[in-house]
Amino acid sequence: MSEIMENPKGGCVLAGINSVLGAIDKVCPILHSGPGCCMQTTAADQGQSGHKSSCFVSSVSIPSSNMLEKEVVFGGVNKLRTTIQGSVDIIDADAYFVLTGCTAGIIGDDIVSVTNEFAQKGIPVYPIDTPGFAGDSNLGYETVWNTFIDQVIEEAPKDEKLVNIFGIIPYHDPFWSGTLEEIDRILSRLGLKVNTFFTKGQGIEDIKKSSAAALNIIINPWLFKGPAKKFEQKFGVKSIRFPGLPVGATDTTRFVREVANALNLDSKLVDAVIADEERYVYNYLAQAIGVVSWKRFAVVADANNAVGFTRYLANDYSFSPVLVIISEPIFRKEDKERIINEIQNLEYAKPPKVLFITDQYEINKAIREEEEEITLLVGSSNEREIALEKDIQFILGAFPMSERLIFNRTYAGYRGSLTFTEDIYDNN
Repeated sequence: MSEIMENPKGGCVLAGINSVLGAIDKVCPILHSGPGCCMQTTAADQGQSGHKSSCFVSSVSIPSSNMLEKEVVFGGVNKLRTTIQGSVDIIDADAYFVLTGCTAGIIGDDIVSVTNEFAQKGIPVYPIDTPGFAGDSNLGYETVWNTFIDQVIEEAPKDEKLVNIFGIIPYHDPFWSGTLEEIDRILSRLGLKVNTFFTKGQGIEDIKKSSAAALNIIINPWLFKGPAKKFEQKFGVKSIRFPGLPVGATDTTRFVREVANALNLDSKLVDAVIADEERYVYNYLAQAIGVVSWKRFAVVADANNAVGFTRYLANDYSFSPVLVIISEPIFRKEDKERIINEIQNLEYAKPPKVLFITDQYEINKAIREEEEEITLLVGSSNEREIALEKDIQFILGAFPMSERLIFNRTYAGYRGSLTFTEDIYDNN
């Protein structure tokens, strides 16, 4: 039975694939789809992510076969072939990925045979045969990495200091650039080399050699389970999962120690880095003691950010959590249990109510009908209206985000938590 969802947070799987590829330097998506998919899939994720989009090709500049009635009846592989050739002739990319829209998926066009024609000529063209109706943006992230593992990543000599970061989704997390930069900064202080894949101008060559890593670090409570298993089976790279965005000194130090233990890093170096980072954060927080005010807060966000925001505000800042709403679809029971455990296993607070709701009407209803008083709401642009209705202080901190420009800002890590705290008191 079909259902209508009010204000879904994100787009189809094609939107997710498009966003991930768009965040990689000199990678060109090619859509085998109807004429509206380029613009609409870009608008669904990149268009709601702090007003930034891919620097290379984006929206209507993405090559597309623009399938019409003729292609639906007679097939569109010939048109796709000319579209790929035109893209290769005009766009100087390091790799091209052909994506299928719903139309191509329904009629069953064989995009693999067409991309193989170009691959046999030495042209790096890869198929991602996952039509838009197969899932949502989160699946797009996993789909891209499954494609990379199957078709792109090569065997490489192991580097005991190299790590890969997964779980931070480009554009679907508006703070993705700044978050990856902060994670990179912290881990680099431990003497590690960090593949973020979406910052520092990293591109397809870094992806190809990512099998050299000593460890895959998944920063997310539920995403990337399948690709992580496949990565280990094919390349022998083990993974650890940090089940939520590390925000603030308490959880970021926990994150650092888990990485250090997994890699057997020098304990003296680790302790020195942690002490220095914590000193930096607490020195600033100590200067603001006079403005601290107690809040009873609610969070509406994807699971990764919801965990991070809640744990920071409760554990580091002693605010009282009332309600946490996970606004992305979570299906596996074990994932829900892990998320609930991270949110409710707090040091200094009574556990909040945790709900899994994707429909905006139901989200607003849950906030409106909450019996306990809420004085701070951290959410997306979609929650601003209910915050105004209930006269609740509102922090715009989650996807979709349409009212502010975000470059490398983040709430993650040691230093990002200071930005988060500034925003709380800048918005009183």
